[in-house]
Amino acid sequence: MATEAPLYKDPTQPVEARVKDLLSRMTLQEKAAQMAQIERQVATPATLTDLSIGSVLSAGGSEPRYRATAEEWADMVDQMQKWALASRLGIPIIYGSDAVHGHNNLFGATIFPHNVGLGAARRNVIACAKHFVGDGGTHKGKNEGNTICSYEELEKIHMSPYPDCFDQGVCTVMASYSSWNGEPLHSSRFLITDVLKNKLGFKGLVVSDWEGIDRLCQPQGSNYRYCISASINAGIDMIMIPFRYDKFLEDLTSLVESGEIPMLRIDDAVERILRVKFVSGIFEQPFSDRSLLDIVGCKKHRLLAREAVRKSLVLLKNGKDPKKPFLPLKKNAKRILIAGTHADDIGYQCGGWTITWHGDSGRITTGTSILEAIREIVGEETEVVHEPYPTASTLLALHQQGSFSYAVVVVGEVPYAEFLGDRTDLSIPFNGHDTISLIAGTIPTVVLLVSGRPLVIEPQLLEKIEALVAVWLPGSEGGGVADCLFGDYDFHGVLPVSWFRSVDQLPLKSGSGASYDPLYPIGFGLRMFD
Repeated sequence: MATEAPLYKDPTQPVEARVKDLLSRMTLQEKAAQMAQIERQVATPATLTDLSIGSVLSAGGSEPRYRATAEEWADMVDQMQKWALASRLGIPIIYGSDAVHGHNNLFGATIFPHNVGLGAARRNVIACAKHFVGDGGTHKGKNEGNTICSYEELEKIHMSPYPDCFDQGVCTVMASYSSWNGEPLHSSRFLITDVLKNKLGFKGLVVSDWEGIDRLCQPQGSNYRYCISASINAGIDMIMIPFRYDKFLEDLTSLVESGEIPMLRIDDAVERILRVKFVSGIFEQPFSDRSLLDIVGCKKHRLLAREAVRKSLVLLKNGKDPKKPFLPLKKNAKRILIAGTHADDIGYQCGGWTITWHGDSGRITTGTSILEAIREIVGEETEVVHEPYPTASTLLALHQQGSFSYAVVVVGEVPYAEFLGDRTDLSIPFNGHDTISLIAGTIPTVVLLVSGRPLVIEPQLLEKIEALVAVWLPGSEGGGVADCLFGDYDFHGVLPVSWFRSVDQLPLKSGSGASYDPLYPIGFGLRMFD
């Protein structure tokens, strides 16, 4: 006689009934395992089948192989899901990936500009069987810290018309304090506090960040039992461990058995985890949607990313005389100069959290550089001269070959994520100030600043140039920059943070009275066609 299937496996039953039924069948060890999120490198049949670990993630750059395809990603995650389904209770895993710039670990996927989350990005990750996406934190950018992981200084100001992370799907959003023990933490993505819950129609799931709980004691992780008890008793449901899962499971089980963590808190956490799994549908559809693989990095999504670029650009200056705007640029100019370190570098355009954790320079993914986009948009008779590292001698030689109608100087920061991006000197790297000054001294110049945060723009330099655009980190679709420069579309973006005059003003925040004296205030942004 066939054994009747458990209630929790019946999709026609109410979610809450399924949650309670499954919870009642679980041992303490299985509950603890559901609260653990481990890194892909330690996901094995032993951890997923024998232990029933609840979630696996890919950290920045953690992939099936170098430049793996979408199909290879799907194959890897599906295999791990098979291991999880082979566990005693057959509970599927939630697979997570950082999605700061779309599906930023996948070569060839659409790389959206930072701070823009779209449904297309969601489909890129779902195609690869991913259910959990984390952005780079939502603490507000204040000073010399890693503000590419920030959204805005005031919640009502958005850099783009797409403020939400994703339009649908299971998305637990992680955030962090901008200070710890009274001191500023400029790369505080990994802390577990100030957590935002998702906006879906069920109770939120709270997840710590990478080794986040370890930072609750000094030296980091030295009193792991305290780290676990403090974080879980404070309301964290799932711990991103990501490697020492054995120690986590041992200590968590012991803490519950000793009464230091109430069983009610464990049940509450596991209920939330199971609820997400039931509501998301992964019990019924645990594997990748192979029908979506072909759309990863497709033309439609790249056009959407290009639109997002256009709408995130901020025009800060347009003409030395407000009555005589410099932009839009003429497409049929006879000879133009495109200069600077960032003009032809997709890696610089994308910044950190792209393909690898801290990003890289060069053609790290499929896309269009700003130089390529300009070459595509100008007239066939226009001579485009590219000089990434101009000097006085090279510029003189170029002038001897003919005059320039105008110059586009593209400068900015190197890619970075946490820690490596922290610096007190916020001048433009690669002697960007000198490059701008050299060219603007003899050629009408528009400057494109590629950065994850405001940088120092000295007054005398600002006076020299004709126009200035904060392009932020436009991602793989440099065409969106050219679209606005040449007037096919107007600028719409406004500053999400105050742009300081000097680093001595930091932290600079609007509403601070007479002391608030930014170079450009929060919410500032010009239009070409007003």
